[in-house]
Amino acid sequence: MTVPADATARRRASFHALTVKEVRRLTEDAIEATFAVPAKLAGHYDYLPGQYVALRVQMPGADGVDREVRRSYSICAVPVQFEDGSSEIKVAIKRDIGGEFSTWANKELAAGAVMDVMSPMGAFISKHAGGTGVSNVLNSMNHPEDMAHDAGTYVAIAAGSGITPVMALAKSLLAGNPGTRFDLVYANKATMDVMFLEELADLKDRYPRRFALHHVLSREQRIAPLMSGRLDAEKLEALLGTAIHADDVDEWFLCGPFELVQLCRDVLEARGVDRDRVRFELFTTGRPDRPEGQAGRPVQVDESEETYKITFTLDGLTADILSPTHARESILNAALRVRPDVPFACAGGVCGTCRAKLVCGEVDMDENYALEPDEIENGYVLTCQSRPTTPEVTVDYDG
Repeated sequence: MTVPADATARRRASFHALTVKEVRRLTEDAIEATFAVPAKLAGHYDYLPGQYVALRVQMPGADGVDREVRRSYSICAVPVQFEDGSSEIKVAIKRDIGGEFSTWANKELAAGAVMDVMSPMGAFISKHAGGTGVSNVLNSMNHPEDMAHDAGTYVAIAAGSGITPVMALAKSLLAGNPGTRFDLVYANKATMDVMFLEELADLKDRYPRRFALHHVLSREQRIAPLMSGRLDAEKLEALLGTAIHADDVDEWFLCGPFELVQLCRDVLEARGVDRDRVRFELFTTGRPDRPEGQAGRPVQVDESEETYKITFTLDGLTADILSPTHARESILNAALRVRPDVPFACAGGVCGTCRAKLVCGEVDMDENYALEPDEIENGYVLTCQSRPTTPEVTVDYDG
């Protein structure tokens, strides 16, 4: 069985209850959680290196009443399948200051826990997998040495937990073709904050001539001044002019906080790097507005008020809902009020889980860090960021 990358990246999101197989401490503030995937569900958890899953749990709110919490985390390992047909999903969870879920997971999550895990999603994947140069093709849940990739030169720039998807990408690309070179610029505060330190060292030992690792530490002095201090535009330009052969890179991977990713994109664009060669993924846009659990934020509809009519199709079923014009309600929020199974994860325009095709009407899309230019041209929108601007709007989640 083979899975085209486009299908794997944009398939219908679905949740299944998975058991935590192991919890491993990475740093003082980060863990790696391994979920066991039984053979009967293996097909739901095929993935391409660089993709993510959403985790869904019920947690007590300030009033003591349980509410749903969703958080998305990148998969940090290459696909693997065991002899009995089962597999596993590994994610890294770094504790954020004030992060409700990440704090709980770092303190309480243990082997044996059961959690709802969404099928893998995301387009932060290499366009050079499959050996054809046209599309990514991955044998479902196979071993990294069996994956075919085009030989090439790749560079990743990551910060903190942005290393998570890059680990899977680096391992698969290096194992997939003996002609591949991979450079990684990894920014952290100090050595104690470096996630996957041993795994990165192992990669360096395994591919000494093809894998280059550049640690940049903002609060720890290093022998090379270029590798000390905050990674800013000047330092990045210097790295690209000395340590990295930036002019012959086939694909760039950027993962981290918004400010760093945008800085890297601006520097690369100024150097004339084609946007099609740059892949990026954000932690978050920094905007806190998101639907409340699976219900959407409450909206009162008064029949005497002017409303938008929102029609959406999901799993072959069509529903209509009225949304007051003054509420400036997103299509996702409106849909969640009548269908709690509408797919979403981050609700911040970052992950693309809530993607749907705009069938009729017009919308304003506030943010977009997930859709490719060709998807927008073909009429796709992020429903978490899209608000109607015409009396009637129709979207298709199945499209």
